Amino acid sequence: MKIFAKIKFYFSAFIIASITMLVTIPLIAIFRSKKGIIIHHVNQLILFLIGGKVISSGDIDTNADMYIFNHQGIIDIIAFEALQKGHSRWVAKKELFNIPYIGYLLKLGEMISVDRNDKRGLMQLMKNVEYSKTLLKRSVAIFPEGTRAKSQKLIPFKQGTKAIVEKLKLRVQPVVITGSKHLLDEGNSTAHNGIVKYTFLDSIDNCDLDSQWYTEVQKKMQEVIDYEYKYTNRSR
Repeated sequence: MKIFAKIKFYFSAFIIASITMLVTIPLIAIFRSKKGIIIHHVNQLILFLIGGKVISSGDIDTNADMYIFNHQGIIDIIAFEALQKGHSRWVAKKELFNIPYIGYLLKLGEMISVDRNDKRGLMQLMKNVEYSKTLLKRSVAIFPEGTRAKSQKLIPFKQGTKAIVEKLKLRVQPVVITGSKHLLDEGNSTAHNGIVKYTFLDSIDNCDLDSQWYTEVQKKMQEVIDYEYKYTNRSR
């Protein structure tokens, strides 16, 4: 069965790359004012072609300034864009902007680049988030773990996200993703048909913040991850 999972991985990777280059980039380059709805429908198509389905629990807060996710891979972004039409600005490491077609897509979508090796990176990220909130009126999507975890346990969240939320007085919604790695596992180069689930937790507004809010968010997200794994066998 593993050989089929390997074949499916390369097929899925080909589908994602081909549609991105031949469909997504040309369409949003031409119809820039419609890029949100274009990306929504194109990612729905990608999910269908690679055997994926997206479901959700709880309600997405369309008034949130920032969504905080756990992270496993590219499917996290594809499935979320297929689920919602808001077209968030994703925070991505600078290196991704230098990859030929991915970088061009990120730039066209006005995504946010962060340089992890630059001490000024946090200040630049804060300016970009503030610009998103005040001028673009677009939410920001971020992975506070900073990298992809290899286990069910969340990696301790980076403190930069906490600082930005508190400084800019943002409304934040934590979102737990389960099932994306089963659909496409970039680390092991395997893929399967599967369901990606987004569990939307209660939003936290600036007025609700206390000194432990960030720790509590990670704790609640971990509880959902553990529940999903135990009762539905859907890993993070």
